[in-house]
Amino acid sequence: MTTPVVAVTDTVFPSLDPARDALSAAGAELRMAPDQTVEGILSVAADADALLVTYAKITAEVIAGLRACRVIGRFGIGVDNIDLVAAADAGITVTYAPVYCLDEVSDHAMALLLSLARKIPYATRLVSEGRWEMPAVVPIARLRGRTLGLVGLGNIPQTIVPKAQAFGLEVVASDPYAPDEVFERLGVRRVDFDELLTVSDYISVHAPLTAETDKMFNADAFAKMKGDALLINTARGPLVDTEALADALESGAIGGAALDVLPIEPPAADFRLLGRDDVILTPHTGFYSEDALLDLQTTVASDVATVLTGGSPKYPVRVR
Repeated sequence: MTTPVVAVTDTVFPSLDPARDALSAAGAELRMAPDQTVEGILSVAADADALLVTYAKITAEVIAGLRACRVIGRFGIGVDNIDLVAAADAGITVTYAPVYCLDEVSDHAMALLLSLARKIPYATRLVSEGRWEMPAVVPIARLRGRTLGLVGLGNIPQTIVPKAQAFGLEVVASDPYAPDEVFERLGVRRVDFDELLTVSDYISVHAPLTAETDKMFNADAFAKMKGDALLINTARGPLVDTEALADALESGAIGGAALDVLPIEPPAADFRLLGRDDVILTPHTGFYSEDALLDLQTTVASDVATVLTGGSPKYPVRVR
């Protein structure tokens, strides 16, 4: 029997040993691409039986060059870096990890919300500068009784709901695809996006990146938000128009923002949100824990191994 080849386009992991262990069920051999260019990927993937990808762009051009690929496994929750239609047309199964890092991202979103609402980074800076001045950080609002709006009610925001409710927050959500049963089970009020903008004191973004959601938080959206509203984004950077956000903060249209993801990572030195007391920026760490990375590799590589041995994956991406 020929040894299956699994090409790896890119990786952020200290080691791929968990993936190797999971792929051992298929007797697969891993080959690492030298770079993320089309040529670099196809140099190891053209005749590979499977592809493992993290951030590399798997375009229609790349997929057209995959002569033997049966499955693409994406190390992550989102799949916006893969041309899903081209993969489906080529008969290639795409798998991902929709239930990994639920605790990590939901914890991070709540940590950002609490830190921003309580002005903790700003207060820390003042104290570090020798300024023990409570009046400098006021006003601060009580969380209990205020409203958290969730943009999306998938797996991660569903995990946020009980954590937010434990702080006494009322939770509303906008998600045209989530069934009513989910809202009812969690005690979340369904609203449309425009109503969410107007009623929420805090907004946490958990939408996928699509043509419709790109820059969904733009000047028009900020104009509809409360003047002291806080925005938290742990989903995808391009969902927020950061130039419009900077304008909104400078004009006082909203109260602050906490972003774990940006349209361009890392940001340029002249990025307008750097150094602001009403902004918290973290370097795309919301997903991270050692436990989550182990779950991620094992989940995706196990599904790839299942496809290579003739089985059906646990987490296929549905295209049509």
